[in-house]
Amino acid sequence: MDFCIQLSAYYPDKNYGGKQLYQDMLEQAVLADQCGYEAVSITEHHLISILLMPAPLQFAVKIASMTDQVKILTSVVVLPIHDMRVYAGELICADIFTDHRLMLGVGRGAFEFESSRFDVPLDISREKFDESLNVLQALLSDEEVSWKGKYYNFKALTVMPRPENKLPIMMGVVSPSAIYHCAKRGFHIQTTPLSGTHQHMLDQVEAFNTGKAENTENDDDLSLSLSRVTFLSNDKKDRERIISQAHHYYGQFDNVYTGPGIVENGMIKPIPRNVPISQTKNNLLIAGKDEMIDTLSQYAEAGVDRFIMNINFGICQQETLDCIQRFSEDIMPTFTRASVVSKSLGVVK
Repeated sequence: MDFCIQLSAYYPDKNYGGKQLYQDMLEQAVLADQCGYEAVSITEHHLISILLMPAPLQFAVKIASMTDQVKILTSVVVLPIHDMRVYAGELICADIFTDHRLMLGVGRGAFEFESSRFDVPLDISREKFDESLNVLQALLSDEEVSWKGKYYNFKALTVMPRPENKLPIMMGVVSPSAIYHCAKRGFHIQTTPLSGTHQHMLDQVEAFNTGKAENTENDDDLSLSLSRVTFLSNDKKDRERIISQAHHYYGQFDNVYTGPGIVENGMIKPIPRNVPISQTKNNLLIAGKDEMIDTLSQYAEAGVDRFIMNINFGICQQETLDCIQRFSEDIMPTFTRASVVSKSLGVVK
């Protein structure tokens, strides 16, 4: 099982500044590359103070310029808010500029506040996403594409330059049914168990394997990525502190995900959570070394190809870097056969 870090884009105070925010993320990406992580992932979100990354393709190019091997995943690009005729060319260029280390993760969007302000409210985002994805695939694979649909209507055109290779596309989906149908169509999959049971995770893996076996594109290299909010704690006291901080952070997340979307001057207002902190504790993978290995072993044994370690819940930069380093030293060697070379320490583990 390979490992990926979702770069932490937390903007708690405007005085922190965008320059510092993205320097932090670059520092995380460079460390991940040095520590032997297979990939890093970046979100796309606009107008809000969490998960903030309005230019994921540009940032992917910057990451590639400062790293040697790590793959760069978008987790995920919100297709319905882009014009595919423009985006296809930007994507081809980003693939070239990252030396083909880019994997495009796509989704429909999740925050009503964000989507509605781009005139794509969530109640239409599914059908616009479906058409946008079909248009994007056509523009990337065919020349002289014309289109007549609900959201796109254009005469024949050819996106230039042409792709140098087939660009991998990863679908962000959760339900086993959606996973099956997307894998069957030849898409890589990113999913999450959320608060589901172990059986739910097994159902997700089975759906992927079934869809992959039946895929119409004959893609044998399709991968299943599983993302979960994760932190490697030092001890029980440290674990409780991190869980408390995550619980507070999710008061902001809930506001824009399932709540009223109260945002003032770009800053999300925390709201009281409807779930007790004990449920937050169960939903997140915040654990010490032994419990972490036990849990990840279940994912590896089930057949997950890539585990995406999401540390996006308001942890300070130094703690984030420390977790990335310790995870590579204490956890990853259990699951990866290749030696992990830490350039920052100059040792082979």
